[in-house]
Amino acid sequence: MAERTIVWTETAKKQRRLILLYWTKRNGSSAYSEKLIKLISRQTSTIAKHPKGFKEAEFPDTRESAMGHFSIYYKFSPTQIIITAFWDNRQDPKKLLELLEG
Repeated sequence: MAERTIVWTETAKKQRRLILLYWTKRNGSSAYSEKLIKLISRQTSTIAKHPKGFKEAEFPDTRESAMGHFSIYYKFSPTQIIITAFWDNRQDPKKLLELLEG
């Protein structure tokens, strides 16, 4: 079976971009953001190969892949992994619930 294509929703792309920007500004350097980009890439590759390998989330048809302080929320089909949220786990979880329900 061919590897599934990774598709980021606009919401997930925006979350990822804002998190990376935050850390770049906070640290005065892009080193941590670059490290995080590599981690995200490896994690999404693993998700694509083993989409059922991560726990089911509290949201319908959604799974969660935790990476320390961050989580990737996704849905999958036979051909795609759809990233619905990229979340900093230190945020209020009610915000995530509103985001994924909306």
